[in-house]
Amino acid sequence: MSGLLRIRWAIAPQIAPRPLLNCNRCGGVKPYRCSGKFRVNANGKRIDAWLIYRCTGCDNSWNFTIFERCNRRDIEPALLAAFESNDPALAQRHAIDAVALRTRSGQIEEFHDVTVKKEPLDGRPEGATALWLELRLDAATPLRLDRLLAGELGISRSRLQTWQERQLLAIEPDGAKALRRPARDGTAVSGEADRNAIAAAACG
Repeated sequence: MSGLLRIRWAIAPQIAPRPLLNCNRCGGVKPYRCSGKFRVNANGKRIDAWLIYRCTGCDNSWNFTIFERCNRRDIEPALLAAFESNDPALAQRHAIDAVALRTRSGQIEEFHDVTVKKEPLDGRPEGATALWLELRLDAATPLRLDRLLAGELGISRSRLQTWQERQLLAIEPDGAKALRRPARDGTAVSGEADRNAIAAAACG
């Protein structure tokens, strides 16, 4: 395809999901926020680690299990030090893991806000007539693909639908179904686009 601009979008949640838990202090289900702090417990050669959450209503604590009864020899010293020093990047990595958090808590509150970093891979916006986008996600997001594309490309969702119906837009995997589903890591979006959409795709 001549005039093709290839771009990778790195997508990350702006707000970490929050578990919805029954708070015995508040007397009902409340969202809990990540404190950014870990609790590490050593019992002989066995180590437990939790990420601490706080009730948004009363500050009651809940521990999100990272690992338990793990042999010290199986943990990299640098990783253990990161837990013990409350490393912010490590806390964020676990906090945005919606799948693990849902498994531990049963129900979570998710947010659609994301940041998108755009990295050109090949081609230039000037003179481009078509796009190929690779989506890379740090963690799962509930944001639908059509909302993501519409917001970042500056076009309407109905226009995206029209492009797809006219076979001007291709999405792999899942094809037509993908637009109405949450954006997924590894999704590739390609097709012809106008100058404004191409400029928006590369800007940021």
